[in-house]
Amino acid sequence: MTATAVIGLQWGDEAKGKIVDLLTDQHDVVVRYQGGNNAGHTVCFDGEKYKLSLLPAGVLHPGIVSVIASGVVINPEAFLDELSGIENRLGKTSGDELLISDRAHVIMPYHLAEEAILEARSKDNAIGTTMRGIGTCYRDKAGRSHAIRMGDLLHPDLLKTRLEEIVSFKNVVLKALDANAPQLSAAEIFETYQKYAERLAPHITDTTSYLHKAIATDKKLLFEGAQGSLLDIDHGTFPFVTSSSSSGAGIHSGSGVPERAIGRLIGVVKAYTTRVGGGPFPTELHDEIGQHIRDTGNEYGTVTGRPRRCGWFDAVASSYGARISGVDHLTIALLDVLDGLGEVQICAEYEIDGERTTDFPSHVEELAKVKPVYKTLPGWNSDTTAARKLSDLPSAARGYIDTICELLDAPPAFISVGPDREQTITCD
Repeated sequence: MTATAVIGLQWGDEAKGKIVDLLTDQHDVVVRYQGGNNAGHTVCFDGEKYKLSLLPAGVLHPGIVSVIASGVVINPEAFLDELSGIENRLGKTSGDELLISDRAHVIMPYHLAEEAILEARSKDNAIGTTMRGIGTCYRDKAGRSHAIRMGDLLHPDLLKTRLEEIVSFKNVVLKALDANAPQLSAAEIFETYQKYAERLAPHITDTTSYLHKAIATDKKLLFEGAQGSLLDIDHGTFPFVTSSSSSGAGIHSGSGVPERAIGRLIGVVKAYTTRVGGGPFPTELHDEIGQHIRDTGNEYGTVTGRPRRCGWFDAVASSYGARISGVDHLTIALLDVLDGLGEVQICAEYEIDGERTTDFPSHVEELAKVKPVYKTLPGWNSDTTAARKLSDLPSAARGYIDTICELLDAPPAFISVGPDREQTITCD
């Protein structure tokens, strides 16, 4: 078992990027296996801040191979812009160090146009997407007949023929959805994407084959989850979810690596709870404490800048995320955000129609009925950002950590007390 996975257990934005960055030097390959440029990681070191969206954290470490696997959907323009930004700061990335699956699906201009129209038409029932064409691309992937994969970009004659058929169909759909929708040109799209293909070609390869060879030669793999388990298309708070398998269940379908290769799975939670977009949120705070958490934790989207909804730690939701992904260790992130509070609360149970439960509801209508049952714990009213071992933390902060680990039935691996690499407590 040569692989480690880092998975978010909440509604995403759990600060997974920092943990992946910390673990990268212990591995040979970092793999992104789902999602698209609707996700974001922020990594801080040496006084610098790096914002990643499609690129795995391995690109920040010389000599590490970064893989964007088959389960990812890729907007070539966004990818190349992000890569150029990193290369301008850290130097050129070779084709051997950054690999893109030829099976990964491509986000096209009509995906963005279609998603924008559909979200506008949904009005009060809008899911709250990032408007980056992620969901519409995944829908075409499942539908098959109108899907374009990265490998298709390397076959221009095939791509040109496919685009003529697809764009003709999409123009009809867009016009039906919105009479004012612009009509797209297959020829213009082909010309633009051929330019992308020239720049992307050195990186496009069969990453499934590469990963299996890496395992066979005892390379150490690190899988980097995007979004969080509660946004999983199959197991999350449907329909307020992302369009891919964002729990640990997605590793295998999104990369082609079998389950038995994963030796360690680390689940990441914030010391509180956040989510973006629509959907029920049992512990959401609409008061000054919620705003304090948002401002202190800089809870604004890495990709979109959207303010995140904030609330107390929800152990029912997070333990469900942990069970889906099969985590064996926890990382508790952003503990320092709670430093200034006199008391803190953890939702340990749900009350639904007068009955208490620790089961997470499978239907959003039931989740919307939840009344959180809280454990109230003392706050620590002191600065934890300089702590480098568990014994440096105030006893109340230790008690808070112990309570979360007990409720989620997993021991801690890391405690994060600030954005920088150094502001991390290693527990094992």
